[in-house]
Amino acid sequence: MTPDRNLRLTNATIIDGTGTPPLHNGVLDITPDGHIAYVGTAAEAPANHGADERDLHGATLLPGFIDCHVHLGFTLANGPFHTLQNDPALIVLESVARIRATLDAGITSARDLGGLSQGFREAIDQALIPGPRLKLAVSPISHTAGHGDMHLHGGTLAPTIPELIEIADTVDEVRKATRRVLRQGADLIKICTTGGMGSRHDHPDDEGLRLDEVRAIHDELDRHGGKPIAAHAQGRKGILTAIRGGVTSVEHGYGIDDEGLDLLEERGAFLVPTLSTVFAIDKKTMQPYHYAKKVKWSEITKKNIGHAIARGAKIALGTDAGVCPHGQNLRELGHLVDLGMSPMNALIAGTRTASELLGISDEVGTLETGKLADLVVTDTDPLQDIHALADPSRIQIVMKAGAYVKDLGNTAAHTTPA
Repeated sequence: MTPDRNLRLTNATIIDGTGTPPLHNGVLDITPDGHIAYVGTAAEAPANHGADERDLHGATLLPGFIDCHVHLGFTLANGPFHTLQNDPALIVLESVARIRATLDAGITSARDLGGLSQGFREAIDQALIPGPRLKLAVSPISHTAGHGDMHLHGGTLAPTIPELIEIADTVDEVRKATRRVLRQGADLIKICTTGGMGSRHDHPDDEGLRLDEVRAIHDELDRHGGKPIAAHAQGRKGILTAIRGGVTSVEHGYGIDDEGLDLLEERGAFLVPTLSTVFAIDKKTMQPYHYAKKVKWSEITKKNIGHAIARGAKIALGTDAGVCPHGQNLRELGHLVDLGMSPMNALIAGTRTASELLGISDEVGTLETGKLADLVVTDTDPLQDIHALADPSRIQIVMKAGAYVKDLGNTAAHTTPA
């Protein structure tokens, strides 16, 4: 519920997402229209003029987190025939539950890279369902037998998300595919320039869309006002193709080397490592081909992404939730720290840098005056124990544009007229 008058959060340890040191005994004021009116020390706070106050009792106040790589329309555990065996209404409501769990985990904005149609974004925007603000790729573009090809070996299309697949094999076909995805309401285009872990027909080192095809997609988007491109790219050659073709972000990037990192820096592109999925290895529940690839590539990933962190690559948080469990998105921050990133820089990856990738940094991503009051309150100190954020129960409050969307405390008991 959005407050009908100013709300003041007091006695908070504020980590604002800009990289500045934590602010103790901090105060954050929220206007009735959901914007931040003040963030700073209690000693310098303006008069509250009758605002409601809520004492956070020293808890940590952070910007709402942003997951740049999710698949809210499915979960790998359901298997490819889940949609065939169940009523469509159930399938939709399962997605709604996953969207809600993502919000409860502290994710106030997310980028869905395939499997979710624009109706879900519109339902959230119209307040029909609770969820993060969404950017949608809708349908990834892949070659035949590439990472996005959901056909089984016998040629039958796996009935998981058949309406959300774009197969294109020539420059002309990728142009048409791009136009079709834009027609579906996509905010960005997702392409596959390599094979992948979970795809049956290829491997991470296999090349996908060619350089001329990637450039054609980029050109097509320029003709329509310009939109970002996210590239599923795991092996080295496909990573280089993606960056040279003009993508905005490299998703996964497990095989990235110094040449790729140099190109990333030169082009100003982002790396979204999705460590949560590469380390989600369970032999009991995975297909043998999937398990074998994960085991092989987990060690390659640790080395290369650790090196990317050391090099200072522009890294944004992304989990690949759907391939790994939903609602545990902030586990990714701990994985980044385990590979050498400082806790503060991991928090920045999940807030400021992620907002820059999504093109919404003027609205969210940091706690600054004038921005939307997307915020998270946790009972842990993430600079001392960032792994604790992986537990949604440690996320006590989530606010989106100044409205409580999760509150594990008794708001009425803690909120009093000043």
